Amino acid sequence: MPIVRNSFIQMSKLPNVKGRISYISSKARQENLYAVYETTDRKFWTELARCNQEEFKKSGTEGTCIEARELIIALPESFVDYEPDKLLKLFTEHFKQKYGVECIAALHHNKRKTNYHIHLIFSERKLLDEPMEKIATRNMFYDETGKHVRTKKEILDEAGQFRCGCRIIPKGEVYERNIFTIKDSRFKCDSFLDEAKRSYTDLINIYVRDDEEKLKVFDKNGVYLPMKKVGKNNPKAEQIEADNRVRTMWNQTVDRALVSGVPEKQILEVKQSEIARKAKASIQKSGRNPALFKSLIMTAIYALELLISKVLKMALEKADKVTEAFAKSEPEQTKVQTVNEPVMAKSEPIPEMPKKSELASKYPRLADIYNKLEKQNEAIYQREQQLVSLEKEIAGTKGIFKGKQRKELQEQTEQLKMQIASMKQYLSSIVQAYGYKNVKEFLAEYRASKAKYSDYQSAVTRWEQKTGNKAESGSFRARLQQKQMEVKERENNRQSHYYRNDRGGR
Repeated sequence: MPIVRNSFIQMSKLPNVKGRISYISSKARQENLYAVYETTDRKFWTELARCNQEEFKKSGTEGTCIEARELIIALPESFVDYEPDKLLKLFTEHFKQKYGVECIAALHHNKRKTNYHIHLIFSERKLLDEPMEKIATRNMFYDETGKHVRTKKEILDEAGQFRCGCRIIPKGEVYERNIFTIKDSRFKCDSFLDEAKRSYTDLINIYVRDDEEKLKVFDKNGVYLPMKKVGKNNPKAEQIEADNRVRTMWNQTVDRALVSGVPEKQILEVKQSEIARKAKASIQKSGRNPALFKSLIMTAIYALELLISKVLKMALEKADKVTEAFAKSEPEQTKVQTVNEPVMAKSEPIPEMPKKSELASKYPRLADIYNKLEKQNEAIYQREQQLVSLEKEIAGTKGIFKGKQRKELQEQTEQLKMQIASMKQYLSSIVQAYGYKNVKEFLAEYRASKAKYSDYQSAVTRWEQKTGNKAESGSFRARLQQKQMEVKERENNRQSHYYRNDRGGR
């Protein structure tokens, strides 16, 4: 099974659109620039910058004026086989047709040529069909800052002369001319970037030649947390890497929760209550705080681990009760009845044996993977119980004379914690070795395959009862071929994993 990768599309605000255009489209400043495509002339961007600065000044808003916005779109490496000019035109016109705004785009490679991507700058305003002009109905006076004042006296000095920088617009002349509409508010919404990601991901998937390169959009409303991209020369690289380590811990705990049987709805509730809502409230109150965000994730992990322990404990108690009941029950004497084998009428043709679907054929292999997950999860649970016992023992070793014993127990505890962390990491890697991105993705296919396999088994049973024939089990050769395919699949996925690690910063 091919590994499904997430698409990478990010958006940034541009306070200096002309400078950014010059940077992305300059061959002197870009080592690997392949194409530039514009939907309008450069004069448009000069006028747009002027309009945005004027509107920002009039609004009196604090902060920085946003003159335009930019999307960075990562492309599969196989897209280098397409003609750069045509490829860039396709992606740029796709945006213009969808949103109706002017764009300028450039197609680049990073220095190591491991990241093929597009920079697409777009306007938040459209040109009006006809300029909108305002005519002065009386003389209009403006001070040195460009602010409109009511009377002529307000722009005169003590000698009665016009102060330098002040101006008058006579009655009947144009005092304001707009050639652009107001900014389109949808570009400020969070939903816009999600929509753009899905739109471009669908477009990319149309043109990929190999299914292994097909992309999907990360579900931010799902149970997992996304990883942050570090990028090149990022001054916050260490902070982002530390943040990603905590996010990975959460994702590994989610994998384990799903294997343990914790409902996805409950995992989402923990994520929303312990991470999403608290993080949002904190940002609104005091801005972004990486240390606080880390503590929120760690609290959420602890809450999820409590759920896992509860589910596993209930499952073990249930299994013990079933075993005990089975041991106490006396074997019942069942009367064997002779069943006459059905005889097909000579004129009636023998029905064809049911065929196993492709999804049903996968079930034995998927069941084997599922068993590995369960065994690993059970081993983790046993280690966690050992850890609880050790921590209780440490709590009981108080006093000066038990210092040596306490130190030894603490060392054992640290070693056990490291072992548990390693085992959790391995649990997530089990499904990744077979080409699945995470346990959720694997379980979706496993459950669908199990249902199809059950339907197939029922159909075979009905066929055997109807015909009196016995279905043949899979041959040794078929099982050997299946095993060889599994080994080959794991090797391919391992190579694909190495390739992803070699990709440069975007």
